[in-house]
Amino acid sequence: MHVTTVGLDLAKNIFQVHGITEDGTIAFNRSLRRAQLLAFFERLEPCLVGMEACGSSHYWARELCKLGHEVKLIAPIYVKPYVKRGKSDAADAEAICEAVMRPTMRFVAVKSPEQQAILSLHRARDLIVRQRTQTINMLRGLLAEFGVIFAQGVGHVVKFAKNATEGLLPDLPPAACEVILDLSEQLLALHLRVNWYGRRMTAAAKSEPRIALLQTIPGIGPITASAIVATVGSGEQFQSGRDLSAWLGLTPINKSTGGKERLGRISKMGDRYIRRLMVVGMTSRIKQIKSAPERFDPWFADILHRKPAKLAAIAMANRTARIIWAVLSRNQPYEVRAV
Repeated sequence: MHVTTVGLDLAKNIFQVHGITEDGTIAFNRSLRRAQLLAFFERLEPCLVGMEACGSSHYWARELCKLGHEVKLIAPIYVKPYVKRGKSDAADAEAICEAVMRPTMRFVAVKSPEQQAILSLHRARDLIVRQRTQTINMLRGLLAEFGVIFAQGVGHVVKFAKNATEGLLPDLPPAACEVILDLSEQLLALHLRVNWYGRRMTAAAKSEPRIALLQTIPGIGPITASAIVATVGSGEQFQSGRDLSAWLGLTPINKSTGGKERLGRISKMGDRYIRRLMVVGMTSRIKQIKSAPERFDPWFADILHRKPAKLAAIAMANRTARIIWAVLSRNQPYEVRAV
């Protein structure tokens, strides 16, 4: 009995495998422990293996590819419609096996260890940035209760924290001074970690040619470029720039019916982290356009003139995502075309 397709439901310790033959007959649907998984697939002849794209899926995909299997990763949202009544590991594995055989199914590219290493920098930096923001908010809230207010922005808070560690504290009760001093030291340590991660990302960007190519696009810096390359690679899984933009959730939701075209807000599907980086980058670019509109692409100046700043930033991010796909697919730097 030759198994042609296997659906693998991943977990921490107990995995579920569902295999079918060429005529659709169920060959097996059983659970395996983590230590048994690779040995099980070693005994199978090369076949198509489907898995949901999750935290450990890229590692298992690489390991199964070494054994000669063809591995395809599917976004969990595309597997859900194939799950029959009831929720169980066996039903999930069967649904994955069914979904991976669909001719129109969209798949996730398997990441290399180098891509995952860069993404680990981004995830750790994002965590440290959120912790720094929490510490800043706590400092502001505690000081506001004593009537101490300082300007908005990370730089002003860091300056206050440096002064606090040097003994320049406001006139507060001793207990409050101890709390403010402790939070100031914590803030400075977190700020140093954020800068360290930024330097590591910049160093990683210099070693990857595709990251350097993306940095030729206005509004795309080393952090955004490295996150995009580490996530989508060469972008070959997307057939057009709009596909990449839609994957990032930057395209409007289509609610058309009866021949009437209705476009709503952006879908906000896909990678939230990259979408946030791109919108922040375009928001920064809007400030530059407002100060010197003649130095920029007329399209950007026009959209900023017709739309509110936040809406214009989304539109600019949508357009930039299509430019990113063109740069990656053609492997050429961005060139400003004369209008």
